[in-house]
Amino acid sequence: MRVLFVTYPALGHVFPTVPLAWALRSAGHEVLVASAGDALKAADAGLHVADVHPGFELESFLQSTVADLMARLRGPDGVDPMDGLRLFQHLNESLADGIVDVADRFRPDLVVFEQIFVAGLIAAERLGVPAVQHNFGFARGTELRELTVSMLGGTMARHGVAKVAERVPVIDIAPPSMAAPERDGWSMRPVPYNSGAVLPDWLLDEPGRRRIGVTLGTASVHVNGLGPVQRLVAAAAGVDAEFVLALGDVDTTGLGELPDNVRVVGWVPLTQLLRTCDAAVHHGGAGTTLAALNAGVPQLVLPDGADRQINAESVRDRGAGLLGTAADLEVEVLRRLLSDEKMATVAREVREEIATMPSPVSLVPRLEELAG
Repeated sequence: MRVLFVTYPALGHVFPTVPLAWALRSAGHEVLVASAGDALKAADAGLHVADVHPGFELESFLQSTVADLMARLRGPDGVDPMDGLRLFQHLNESLADGIVDVADRFRPDLVVFEQIFVAGLIAAERLGVPAVQHNFGFARGTELRELTVSMLGGTMARHGVAKVAERVPVIDIAPPSMAAPERDGWSMRPVPYNSGAVLPDWLLDEPGRRRIGVTLGTASVHVNGLGPVQRLVAAAAGVDAEFVLALGDVDTTGLGELPDNVRVVGWVPLTQLLRTCDAAVHHGGAGTTLAALNAGVPQLVLPDGADRQINAESVRDRGAGLLGTAADLEVEVLRRLLSDEKMATVAREVREEIATMPSPVSLVPRLEELAG
């Protein structure tokens, strides 16, 4: 069986699909990932990747084509859902030709498309093969898919597609206790993937004290700056714990002299870091939120746009962590993150729930049956 994966051109969207791609490859099936920009790093996971838009860089592309729209989406007044849909429409329209071209040449038996990138569903309809939607977090994807499709009539017509299937299986990686079920949903365990790395020695050792992992994801820090980290560093000296700042390829010299209990590490695999932590502070990205839940640690979520408010509310409502803003990065809040036993118990409960969810491997027979 030949399976084409189609995703939004960003790490936070392609990484959640890697475990299923691995499962299919391990079962002997041929897998190709079609995307662009940072999502091409799926090749680091040992997957074959097709670049549907050579030279694509997401942030510069958006600033050169829809700067006004991005300013509204990142403004202080909240997100208008219609602006989010216009962004998805724009990206699907811009990359659809490349995705359809790859699909035409690869001739898949099945298309797995990430919930925003319905250009994959259009390519599947054009070829007459089944498609499966792959969600990436807590935002519900069925209505989002239907609304985005409704805005892509011109793109569909350009590729000879009059309509797409109304009922599509949806692979849902959100823990069932934290999100409403998807129509046509197939529950699947979220297996965190953050790329491979040679681990530093300190990450293999047991921490000498309690530890809080801090990250702002792969995109937020470049767009919104280090303001939240500056507030956290200012409070860190008053908390009896080590703070590990995993901020990626970011210039942190502006943070000034750091307290002795703050360690800046740049990039390390988040899943491995969180296994050594007692709590996490982060921006609310779906992958980061699920990684913290997999680790069973309480989390302080500081959402800053996109689907991150939904993720943060899911954590808060389940009782597995706190929803806050940069202004909440105070000593007492950080101490509570480490001392609230009820919150820690719920975080462990969710970790146990995730362990009972169907594995990616267990879904392979269903996909084989779907593809005929």
